[in-house]
Amino acid sequence: MKKQKTEGNREYKSDLFSMLMQEKKYALETYNAINNSDHKDPEAIEIITLEHGVSLSIRNDASFILDMSANYYEHQSTYSPNMPLRNLLYYTEDVRRWIRKEEKNIYGRSTIPVPTPHFVVFYNGKQKRPEQEIQRLSDSFTKQTDHPELELTCRVININPGNNVNIMQRSSALAGYSYLIELVRKYEPDMVLEEAIRRAIDECIAEDILAEFLRAHRNEVEKIMNLDFTHERQLELTARDEYNAGVQQGKQQGIQIGVQQGVEQERKNSEKQRLKDAARIKELEDILAANNISIPTERT
Repeated sequence: MKKQKTEGNREYKSDLFSMLMQEKKYALETYNAINNSDHKDPEAIEIITLEHGVSLSIRNDASFILDMSANYYEHQSTYSPNMPLRNLLYYTEDVRRWIRKEEKNIYGRSTIPVPTPHFVVFYNGKQKRPEQEIQRLSDSFTKQTDHPELELTCRVININPGNNVNIMQRSSALAGYSYLIELVRKYEPDMVLEEAIRRAIDECIAEDILAEFLRAHRNEVEKIMNLDFTHERQLELTARDEYNAGVQQGKQQGIQIGVQQGVEQERKNSEKQRLKDAARIKELEDILAANNISIPTERT
């Protein structure tokens, strides 16, 4: 399932995460951390990347094969319930290409062995989420069933500070990545973004956190983080604008509804008053008639 990487993924900080996971030693230690395993040889990792021309809609952050397992790792700063569906596309696309490359006959009588898939999302957004949770493809089905005939589960691991401490202690890539992002978040409100990124990288190197990686790829890391944080800020502004527009629209709708309700209430009140007046007049007419008093008519 070997493929080549394409360009253009603009999900928040996922390019930096992907860079880290392209390092076999980081991919291996992350695998060991989340699976409580103890594989030693990074060269046992076979990185899966994308071929040229593949649509970005089927691109994930990091994929590799180890011990006949196909591992799909994704990073997100914005929680999405659609990861099982996306992972289904990733895996089926990889298997389809592998079958074509190996010239396997899916209509033959022999079973075609394929790597066992495992899907993990590493979350470090600002929204509060559980330490770990499971997403299921069947939750997206229009018609729910207790026994789905197609299922895919995705494990979501929160890598924000204070979460999943055991995993973070065993993976310097996850711990360092989370720490670097938190430093930028800490400094960004009080300084220019580029300066905040440089300061965060300087501190990580000084504290020997991903130091070798950051020294080797510093220029690329700075560029990627600047693009990603800018993209994140644009998403926040867009979300805020949409929220404000929704609030304003809600106010306008509320005013319109209020006016309509007021007119309707006034109509009801007028109708009630008309009925009361008619009943009062009828009562007076009955009293006059009982006393043989005629009601004067208008002269012509």
